[in-house]
Amino acid sequence: MPFPGTEESTIIEIQVQAHMRRIQRQRYHKACQCPQVPGIVTASPAPRLIPKSPLGVSVWTMVLLDKYLYGRPTHRFCEELRHHGLPLAQGTLTDGLHKIAALFEPMVLALHERQMREKLFHGDETRWEVFEEVEGKTGHRWYLWVTRSASVVFYRMAPSRGADVPKAHFAKLQKDLVDVVLVCDRYSAYKCLAKGNEMIILAYCWAHVRRDFLTAARRWPELESWMWTWVNDIGELYRLNAARLDVWDDTLPLAHQTPAFIERHRELQTHLSQMYAHCEAHLQEPDLHCAKQKVLGSLHNHWDGLTVFVARPEVAMDNNTAERMLRTPVVGRKNYYGSGSVWSAQLAAMMFSVLQTVLLWDLNPHHWLSAFLQACADNGGKSPTDLSTFLPWKMTPERRAELARPVLVTLPPFGSNPQELGVPEVADTS
Repeated sequence: MPFPGTEESTIIEIQVQAHMRRIQRQRYHKACQCPQVPGIVTASPAPRLIPKSPLGVSVWTMVLLDKYLYGRPTHRFCEELRHHGLPLAQGTLTDGLHKIAALFEPMVLALHERQMREKLFHGDETRWEVFEEVEGKTGHRWYLWVTRSASVVFYRMAPSRGADVPKAHFAKLQKDLVDVVLVCDRYSAYKCLAKGNEMIILAYCWAHVRRDFLTAARRWPELESWMWTWVNDIGELYRLNAARLDVWDDTLPLAHQTPAFIERHRELQTHLSQMYAHCEAHLQEPDLHCAKQKVLGSLHNHWDGLTVFVARPEVAMDNNTAERMLRTPVVGRKNYYGSGSVWSAQLAAMMFSVLQTVLLWDLNPHHWLSAFLQACADNGGKSPTDLSTFLPWKMTPERRAELARPVLVTLPPFGSNPQELGVPEVADTS
């Protein structure tokens, strides 16, 4: 005799199915005698991202995310689509990307304008290959620069690694800002930037200093114990700063912090003073080993930039934030070797900027991108005139909550004629 009731169990499945929408547009004979009205009137065509292109917004959303967020080469994406029953040529997608690149230019300008109003930045750069011959340039080595602030992650593609790139980026920095801090490594381009801009203070990276001592320890085994003493001192510095930040109230100035913070702040200062005194004492030794001279000389020369975080607890001790922002582009670079042309390299920088900023605000990149591209399609294949509904800092809380969720997908009623290209058809009457 069966036991009464049922027991429910759940199995999670993912099904991907390409389909074609057949849009049937009504046509009418004109009911008036107006000469300017054609004899047969047809309903307006459905919005398209690219005029006359059969590829819908959902396809371009997948293409952009697959390449610039998940780092997969376009030919592999085409192969996956073919396995789903949708054969697409790589040249078709490349041509389409070239056409839609301009849609993101106003968005990137808005990101840069927003970032130039902020005061704390993390900066770094990495190589990027661009396989197009450019007049006056030797080789294919370009550079991808990143600048991350509180609300924007901005990437810039440049043919050089010179100081002109960060200078161009910060040229429009809001003039009434003071004590702008850029957390970076000790690369000379950033030093040139700060030298020509009194508004900018460089905060150097302790992780790079630690790396100096570790490298020297490997190269000079007889100095390993001495080098590790400094590595341990830097580790203690990180620990003391973390303890200080645990009781830091970012709404209060330094002089009005709690007694617990003041105590830990003094412990940090004492440790730094001891490190500096040891550095100075070693540098006075007449027979100091050349390896010790090199690492301690660099530490001494960059001491002011390395201690910016002491009086400004909001400033990080290292540049790991910017380096993390380069991980996704580096994965893409390793998978598809860079860009085949200058325009595609610039598109890569734009898409990295847009998608990483979207992620910074905890928005769903699939939802945001599909909404943005649909707005472009509705605007005749052009970027929306009003970007406020797509800029995270201008969105209402309700809009942000909506775009933070996954896209709501409604399963279409697949037709009964799946033979053509192996792709089901869906009728859509408008």
